[in-house]
Amino acid sequence: MTLKQLRAFLLAVRMGSFTAAATTMRVSQASVSELIRKLEDENATPLFTRSGRRLVLTAAGSALLPYAEQAVAAADDGVRALRSVRSLEGGVATFGLLRNAAYYLLSDLAQHFHERYPEVRIRLIGLNSVEVAAAVAAGTIEAGLVVLPIEAEGLAVTPLLRDQVRYASATPERVSAPVSIEQIARSRLILYDAHYGWRDPTRRQLADRAQLAGVKLEPWIEVEHVESALSLVERGVGDTVVSTAVAESPACPRSVRTIGFAEPLHDTIALVRRAGTVLSPATRELARLAQHMLLARDART
Repeated sequence: MTLKQLRAFLLAVRMGSFTAAATTMRVSQASVSELIRKLEDENATPLFTRSGRRLVLTAAGSALLPYAEQAVAAADDGVRALRSVRSLEGGVATFGLLRNAAYYLLSDLAQHFHERYPEVRIRLIGLNSVEVAAAVAAGTIEAGLVVLPIEAEGLAVTPLLRDQVRYASATPERVSAPVSIEQIARSRLILYDAHYGWRDPTRRQLADRAQLAGVKLEPWIEVEHVESALSLVERGVGDTVVSTAVAESPACPRSVRTIGFAEPLHDTIALVRRAGTVLSPATRELARLAQHMLLARDART
C-alpha cells in the first residue's frame, strides 16, 4: 500500500470516476485503474463497484477511506513542515531555558538561530525551571528546557540528559569523600534560587532525600544566583551544591572543590511542551537546535 495508491483511491472516491481522478493526477486513466487494481489485489478485496457511470465504495472501500485520508493528510503535513523549516521567514519563536543554561553552552542559542533564520523574531525566557514549566503549561511560551522534577500536568516531557549534582566546599576535608544527606544537613549550607526556594527542582530532590533520612535541611544563607553562592563558598562562609556543568566551568573558583554524593544525585534536563499541541515551525526549529546543542555539549564531556 503506497501513498500514490491511496491518493488515487481518494481522488476516485471524491470525483466518482477513474477518468476524473486521472485528470487531476495528470496521468492516464489506465494508470489510475492499475493503481487501484494493485491495491485491491494486495488486499484481496474489491474497493469499488459501479452504479451507472459512477463509482460506489464497497464495504472494504468504506473501511479503508478514513485511514487513507489520515495517511495522506499526515504525509502532506510532513511535506508542509519540511517546507516551513526550509523557508522560515517571519514569525516568532518562543522558548524557555533553565536558569543555568549558559553552563550548557546554550547562551549562543539565539545567535545560532538568528544566523540561520534572520527574519524570525525570538523570545527566550531564562528563569527557574518552575517558571518555564508554568509558562509552557499556560501557553505563554510554546516549549522549553527544564530540570526535573517539575509540575508536569498538561505537559509532554522528553528527558534529554542527566548532569550529576556535586557538593562544593573550600575546605578540603569536607570534600575528601562522597557526602551523605546527613552530612549536608549538618553543614552551613548556602543555596541559590532563593526566590523559588524549595520549589526549585534540585532543592526538591534534596528535600525528598532529607525527609527519607529523617533529617532537615535549613540553608544558612540563600542567594539568587549560583555565582553568588560560589563566591561565598570561596570565602569559607559555607558550602553549596552545584551541577557538574557549573563545577567544571570558569565560574567555579579554583579554591572550591567538589565531590559527588554517596548516593549519586542528578539533574535531569528535559524538553517540555503542552501535551497534544503542535509547535509552530519557528519554535519547533528553535527547540531542535537547543536540543542539538545540549546533546553535542554532553557528548564532548
